[in-house]
Amino acid sequence: MKKIKQFLTIFLITVTLGFTAEAQIKQTAQVEGITEYMLDNGLKVLLFPDNSAQTITVNITYLVGSRHEGYGEKGMAHLLEHLVFKGTPNHPDIPKELTERGARPNGTTWYDRTNYFETFNATDDNLEWALDLEADRMVNSYIAKKDLDSEFSVVRNEFESGENSPTGVLMEKVISAAYLWHNYGKSTIGNRSDIERVPIENLKAFYKKYYRPDNAVLMVTGKFDTNKTLELIVKKFGVIKNPDTPLRDIPTVEPAQDGEKRVTLSRVGDLQLVSALYHIPAGSHEDFAAMSVAEQILTDNPSGRLYKALVDGKKASSIWSFSPFTKEPSFMYINVNVPSDKSLAEAESTMLTLLDDLKNNPVTEEEVNRAKANLLKRFDQISRNSAFLGTYMSEFIGAGDWRLSLIQRDRVESMTPEKVNAAIQRYLINTNRTVGNFIPAEKPIRVEIEYTEGLNELVNSYKGKEGLNAGEAFDVSYENIQNRLDSGELQKTPIEYGFIKKDNRGETVTLTFTIRNGNVNDFMNKGRLASYTARMLDKGTKNNSRQDIEDKLSAIKSSIRFSGSNGRVSANINTTEEHLMEALALMTDMLKNPSFDKEELEKLKTQDLASIEQNKTEPNYLASKQLGILNNKFEKGHPLHATTIQEDIEEINAATVEAIQAYYNEFYGISDNATLVAIGNIDEQKLKDYFETNFADFKSDKPYQPIADGYAPNNATNEKIKTPDKKNAISIGMMSFEGSQVDDDYAALQVASSIFGGGVLSSRITTRLRQKDGVSYGAGGQVSVDSNPKDKKSSILVYAIYAPENASKVQKGFSEEIERFIKDGITEEELKVAVNSWVQGQNVSRAKDNELANTINNNLYYDRDMMFYKNVEDKVTSLTVEDVNKVIKKYFKTFDNWTVINAGDFVEYEIKNEDKKVD
Repeated sequence: MKKIKQFLTIFLITVTLGFTAEAQIKQTAQVEGITEYMLDNGLKVLLFPDNSAQTITVNITYLVGSRHEGYGEKGMAHLLEHLVFKGTPNHPDIPKELTERGARPNGTTWYDRTNYFETFNATDDNLEWALDLEADRMVNSYIAKKDLDSEFSVVRNEFESGENSPTGVLMEKVISAAYLWHNYGKSTIGNRSDIERVPIENLKAFYKKYYRPDNAVLMVTGKFDTNKTLELIVKKFGVIKNPDTPLRDIPTVEPAQDGEKRVTLSRVGDLQLVSALYHIPAGSHEDFAAMSVAEQILTDNPSGRLYKALVDGKKASSIWSFSPFTKEPSFMYINVNVPSDKSLAEAESTMLTLLDDLKNNPVTEEEVNRAKANLLKRFDQISRNSAFLGTYMSEFIGAGDWRLSLIQRDRVESMTPEKVNAAIQRYLINTNRTVGNFIPAEKPIRVEIEYTEGLNELVNSYKGKEGLNAGEAFDVSYENIQNRLDSGELQKTPIEYGFIKKDNRGETVTLTFTIRNGNVNDFMNKGRLASYTARMLDKGTKNNSRQDIEDKLSAIKSSIRFSGSNGRVSANINTTEEHLMEALALMTDMLKNPSFDKEELEKLKTQDLASIEQNKTEPNYLASKQLGILNNKFEKGHPLHATTIQEDIEEINAATVEAIQAYYNEFYGISDNATLVAIGNIDEQKLKDYFETNFADFKSDKPYQPIADGYAPNNATNEKIKTPDKKNAISIGMMSFEGSQVDDDYAALQVASSIFGGGVLSSRITTRLRQKDGVSYGAGGQVSVDSNPKDKKSSILVYAIYAPENASKVQKGFSEEIERFIKDGITEEELKVAVNSWVQGQNVSRAKDNELANTINNNLYYDRDMMFYKNVEDKVTSLTVEDVNKVIKKYFKTFDNWTVINAGDFVEYEIKNEDKKVD
C-alpha cells in the first residue's frame, strides 16, 4: 500500500507540473521533512516547509569550488561568485533588487561548492522573483570584461584583508604544505597573480562548464506552498538545457604523507601560534564522524584534553580547531594561541606529546558521551532553524549529498569509544601531520586515506527519523504581534514581562531576562568588573561545575548566554518547550549561586590579554580604538570612558575574584527595573509562577538610573596610524548629530542611511568604492539613531578596507560622495528601492524570534509598543524625495567635519584636513 501511495504521489506531481513538454519533475526522496525532487534536466530540488518561519530562504548550490580549478585558475570559482552578482539581461542590477526586497543575501565559495542564497519576507511575489533570479543567473550572467576589470581588485582587496591575519596565513601555509597535489591545499580565494591575470574568456568558459542544471541543487526553506513552489521551479528552471559536454569529476588522489612536515611563518605581530594538521577521511566516510568526536574530546572548551593541558595548564590562552566536511579526504586543523610571555616551544611540546600519547591514554566512554551530546545539540539547534538549515546543507551537498548531514548525525549518535580510539590510532600519528620540518624515519608509517565507495547506495537507502513539526503560520504584522503579546508586571517582584505564545517548528523557545541596577556614581572606577562578573556566571556555581553546566546543556540541547555592562546583566536562553524549565533552573543557579573560581578568571584574563596582544598591530582594531579615544568625553574611571590599550591592560590585571564577588554582592538582584521576554512554545502562567517563586528573594537595594551619554559634537580631524607589514588598510569616519528615534526625522534618516551606505552592494559609498573604483572589498556606511530620547547621541559612519596604495582614492571617494549626497540628494528610484527594502527588512527581522525578543525588550524598557514601529513604517512609506533631501542637508556635513582614522602600512598619501599632508 505504501508503494502504491508513493507511486501515486510521484505520478500526480509529474502530471500536474508537466505543463511544458520539456519540463517535468518527480519526487526522488523524502527524509525528515525534506523532500527531494528531480527535473528532467538533472536539477535537484529540495523543499523544506516551515510554517513558523514567516521567511523564505532560496539557496542554490553549484558543485564547483576551488577543488575544480586548474593551472592558472586559482581563485576562479570565487572570482566567478563575485561576477554572478553583476547582473543578467532580465536582472541588470542585482544588488538593487536584493536591497529593494529587503533580502539578506550572500554568496560563498568553498572547496567543493559555490552557493548563493537570499532570505526574504515570505510572499509569493518575493519567491517568484528569487527563483527567477537564480534561474536567470545560472545561464545568463553577464561575465563581462568591464565587470572583471573592476571586481578583480575588489577580490584582491579581500585577499589582502586575509593577509593581515597571521592566524589565517599560518593556516593557509600549513594546509598548503600538507598537500602535494590535491587542490584542498590551495586557498579558495586563490593567489594574487591568478586573480589579477585571469582572461575573461577563461572565466566565461569556467562559468559555462559548471553553472548548469545537472550540476546544481536548489533548496527552498521556510513558509511556502509546496505545489505552487514546484510549479514555479518547473517554470523557471525546467526550460534550461545543459551544455552538450558532460561533466566529469575525476578525483586527484593525494599520496600518503611520508613523515611529519613543518612550516615556519615570520611576520609582524605579537601573539605566538602553533598549529597541527592531520589528514582524515572525507565527510561521507564513517571515520569522519569518529574524528569529529575525537576533535571535540581534544579541543572543546572547557572539557577538551588539549584545552586542559594548554589553557588550564597556563601554557596558552586559547585553542580552536575545525575539520571541513569535504567530498574527498579532508583534514583536522588545530590552532593554539600562545602569549608572548609564554614558551612557544613548551606549548608545542605539550600539544604534540599529548596527541602522540593518545595510544597509551585512550578516550573514555564518559568523554565520548560528552562529545556526542555537544555535537548532537548543535545538530538539533540547526535543524530547528529552517533559514540556517537552507544554507547549512550546502556543505553536505558539496560533499556528495544533503542526506550526509543526517547520516553524520546518526553516526555521531551511535559512536563508541572503540571506534573513536581506532580512528585516533589510525590518523593522529606523527607521520600524518604537518607542523614543521621533514623528519626522516627508518621505517616510515604511511596512512592511505581511501575514497568512500558506494555513496549513492548509502544515501539512497537512508530513511532518517521522524521530522519535526512544521509549526504555525505566524502573522508578523505589527498589529498581530501586539495582539498576541501578553505583557504586564509580576506581582511579587518588579519584573516586566512580554510573552508571545506561538507554535514554532521544533517547539523552540527564545527567552531573555535582563536586570538593571545602580547609577553612574556606583560604577565609577569599576573597570571591567561588570563584564567579568557576567562572563564568570557560566564558569561554575556552588551546585554545578563548569563541566556539569556544559554537560547538562548538551543533554537538553539548550544554550544559555550571559552578557553584562555597568548597570545591566542579561541572560539569553535558546531551548525547547520540553526542556525550558530545566534550562531555567540552570540559568537561575548560574545567576544566583556563582562560584567565581580563580582559575577560570585567570583563563579569561589571559585570553583578553592575548587578544589585545594580537590586535596591537591590527588596522581595524587600532582605527576603531582611536576613533573612540578622539571623541571621548568622560574622565578616566567613568564607566563610559574610552580606554587606551594600556588602560585596558590595567583594568584586566586589576580584576580579582574578590572584586568580582564584591561587585556581584552589590549589584546582582532585582531592584526596580527588570524585563523578561519569551517567544515560542511557552506556558505563560508557568513562566510567571517560576519567576515569582525563584526571584522574589533575589533583591538589590540599588535603584536603576541610566548612565547619561548625551550628544556631543565629534572632533573634526583626519589622522593616520602606521601598521607595518599589513597588506590591508582601513579608514573609518564618524560624524555625530543630535537626534533620537522619537524625532520626526527618524523615518527619513532610515532611508538616507540605506541609500548612503546600506543596501546590498548598492549604496552610494559601496557603488563608488567597490563597483566603480574597484578599490574596496568592504565599504559602506550607516546612520545610527539613538533609542534614548534623553541622550540623543546619534552618528553617521562610513568605512572602507583597501590596499594601502589606494588610500588617496578612498579619501577622494568618501569626500566626493558625501558632498554629492548633500548637494544633489537622492532620486525617486533610490527612494522607491530604499523604502521597499526597509519595509521588507523589518518584516524579516520580526520573523526572527531572537530579533523580535530584542524589540519587545526595548519596548518594555522605553515604555512603548509595536505601534511605535508601525507609525515609523507609515512615515517611511509616505516619504517624498524632498522629505529625505531635507533631512540629508540638515544632518550630513562635508568630509572635513568628520572624525576620520586611517590605519595601514602607508608610505605617503594626502589627507584633506586643513591642507595637511601626512607621511
